[in-house]
Amino acid sequence: MGSKIIADVVQFSKMLRSLQDDCKDSCIYEEDVQILRVNGGKHLHNIYTGDRPVFICEKTAPQINHEDDKMDETHSDDETHSDDETNHEVKIELGPQPLTIMKARQLLSWYTMSQNSIVSPAVSPAPLLPLWVRCDMADPAGTTWLGAETACTGNKVSGVKLYSVTCAGSTVDKGAFITLDELKQEHKRRHHPSMMVARGTAQYSLFGSTVVENTTIESQSSVTVDFRWSHVETILETPPLSSMATLNIKVSSGDMRSPMYLLYKELEFLQILADGLRTGETEWMEPVETRSAVQMTREYLDELQNTVKTLQDQSTKEAVKVKTEMGTTETEIFNSLMERGDLDFIEQLWVRMRNSVTSYQDVGDCLKMVIKALQYGDIKPWIHRDSSSSLSKLILQSYHHQMDHVSLTGLTPVHMLLEMGLDKMRKDYINYLIGQDLTTLNHLSYYLSTVEDLQEQVIRLRKLHHLLEIMVTCSTFLCLPYDRLFFLTQEQAVSWGVEVSSGNGPREVKTSWLLSDKPLVEHIIFETDETTVNGDSEDAAYFTTMVCCSLVNFAA
Repeated sequence: MGSKIIADVVQFSKMLRSLQDDCKDSCIYEEDVQILRVNGGKHLHNIYTGDRPVFICEKTAPQINHEDDKMDETHSDDETHSDDETNHEVKIELGPQPLTIMKARQLLSWYTMSQNSIVSPAVSPAPLLPLWVRCDMADPAGTTWLGAETACTGNKVSGVKLYSVTCAGSTVDKGAFITLDELKQEHKRRHHPSMMVARGTAQYSLFGSTVVENTTIESQSSVTVDFRWSHVETILETPPLSSMATLNIKVSSGDMRSPMYLLYKELEFLQILADGLRTGETEWMEPVETRSAVQMTREYLDELQNTVKTLQDQSTKEAVKVKTEMGTTETEIFNSLMERGDLDFIEQLWVRMRNSVTSYQDVGDCLKMVIKALQYGDIKPWIHRDSSSSLSKLILQSYHHQMDHVSLTGLTPVHMLLEMGLDKMRKDYINYLIGQDLTTLNHLSYYLSTVEDLQEQVIRLRKLHHLLEIMVTCSTFLCLPYDRLFFLTQEQAVSWGVEVSSGNGPREVKTSWLLSDKPLVEHIIFETDETTVNGDSEDAAYFTTMVCCSLVNFAA
């Protein structure tokens, strides 16, 4: 029996060692166990701190075959289908699946024995990465994770720290929460320390996903502030003034509440044109304008022909306003900074066309009207001196009545429209970044270069947009307005935790208790009282998570 256990220990440790030394991502062990080598902080959420790689063991994910549910219904019609059609299977992988508590304990015992050179001298004593096992919560304690990591003295493994994580569903009943004294007693029961330290953590959300009338508005962008402090006195206490605060800003383009949203939509249209040139197929955006592109272009040309203003007056013509439902203070301020009063003829034509074109035919017809007006001298539009588009070159030639012939067939009109948009948006970014003294033209030269092909120009413009997204988000939320500061005056943090620790260095052990507005475990579905989590209650609903640690010392 002992030799069988040692053999299992050796086999399991070799599998882990292979993942660790070869930097592999995953492997299958004994068919039903999948071992992943991943970032611990990302997969274990607040349960594990740090970006150190860890091993995660979970049940090999089953695959659902939706065709199986339909086989009985379609069996009588099988004769009308080919073998490929009848044998076709649609498989969907489920999320991470937990193992049983018994299996988890077995894997952890193998890990522990493999690190003890006295028990397993045949196994390399070099420390392995921490091991965490997803558990099915089927035991009385409600265990969701079991973990282990080596404790080293110098280069030698002197013991293993064993972790157990238990969780509970959401509740607003603060009387059901553990007290700080009870948490300290739990730590004392396990470790018998002479001195303990209690540290607190809390996170507040200033911007991100929100719940409005029982509907969650998802947001990939977020602004949160993390607090850390020592000498915790009570559960859910407000972070003291002595806390260390860290502001975390995560930016994702396309958030409708971002001041950059309108600019993002304009860039998105540019990308659609670029993709159309590359693939030959274009999925046109829903037009903002109710009037057709041809009608808007015709009206614009008529306006230029009938105007009595000078060319200089035309240069200060007010830019065409884009229809929008957004009206937040941050958006209005940003739009006022981005708004340019020097849109030339091509830029104003671009604004009209991008809000109305829905086909290649639209683009071609609009440009044909413009070129015809230039050829007949009906318009003599003003353009920026540094314009680099094909249309700008034709306009310059029209001043001297020597225009080149342009065949508006195939993808040529789309190519010309993309050039117009690139020219306009580059000037938009320059206007904001340099106008706010944030950079210089020299530093922007990489993003503004027109030497590369159009596809590369769009890629570089997207990079510049992402930089601006970060800068605008920072400027918006670092100067925190009242409605953002209000969140910090409430005790309803999105997460709150206390950690009782004793010992130091490799012998430091911790007992942690965490509150969070969402479960910290993704492989368990918790039953929740919907009335407590959708905003109907004034009190915040929290999920509770307990992390206990035990130190197992190896004999010298």
